This record gives sequence, structure tokens and C-alpha cells, in this order.
Amino acid sequence: MKTEEKTAQELFAKMAALCSRSEQCSTDIHKKITTAGLSSDEADEIIEKLKAEKFIDDERYVRSYVSDKFKFNKWGKVKIRHYLKMKGLSDELIQNGLDEIDAEKYHETLIKTLKEKARKVKKKNKFEKMGQLIRFAQNRGFEPEIIHRYLNEVVE
Repeated sequence: MKTEEKTAQELFAKMAALCSRSEQCSTDIHKKITTAGLSSDEADEIIEKLKAEKFIDDERYVRSYVSDKFKFNKWGKVKIRHYLKMKGLSDELIQNGLDEIDAEKYHETLIKTLKEKARKVKKKNKFEKMGQLIRFAQNRGFEPEIIHRYLNEVVE
């Protein structure tokens, strides 16, 4: 029994250190703990303790994830939502995080990204070029209706 208690304490310390180095979500930490050999219930206890001591905050995690993926990776809302959904986070948390993206910056980023890609596309035909740009922007996670709205600004 003592060794089990010790490993739970060790894992708590290890996860607390990990969370203080970088933002983590509860599902990722839960996986790490169960992979280390503790039961799901023990993992839940450790996570509750980490949340109580403010090492884990899923809302804070979502905000920083959305900010980073939009700012640095130039991802659209669709792709960001998908990856956060895969982490098992609630729709409400995800939506609140996505709502923090400035609409003006979002459109500017889409247009800038499309213009950069348009310069690299070698297609002669305007429609082939537009098709390639649409697929590119959708792969980046931008919404089709927004892509089509701004596409004419990019392709002369």
C-alpha cells in the first residue's frame, strides 16, 4: 500500500511540474497518469488536486491553444475546434475560446495566407487556381463561406 501511495504522490509532483512548465488539459494528464500505471479513479483524484491548486485549468488551456494555433500556425476555427474536440473538451469551452479570436484579424490572416499561397500556385487557369486555394484554406481550417467571400480579393 505504501508504494502505491508513493507513486500517486510522485505522479502528482511530476504532473504538477509538467503543468507548471506548459499549459496542459485534464484529458492529456489523465492519459499520462493511467499510462504510468494508476487506475482511472486515482488519476481523477490527482487531476482534482491539480485543478484545486490551479496547475490545470481547461479554460485557460483552451484560450492559450486557440491563441497559439491561430497566431503561429495560422489555423482556422474549424481545425482548432477539431483538435480541441479530440482532446475531449466541452463544446462550450471550445466555443468560448474561439470567440476570443478577433474577427478582423481572422479575416486578415485568411486573406494574407491565401495571397501567399496564390503567389506559389503555378496553375494558368483561374478556376484551377481558385480550386487549389479553396482546398488549401479548408485544410488550414477556415470556413468555406468565409473562404469564398474573400477569394475574389486574392485571385484577380
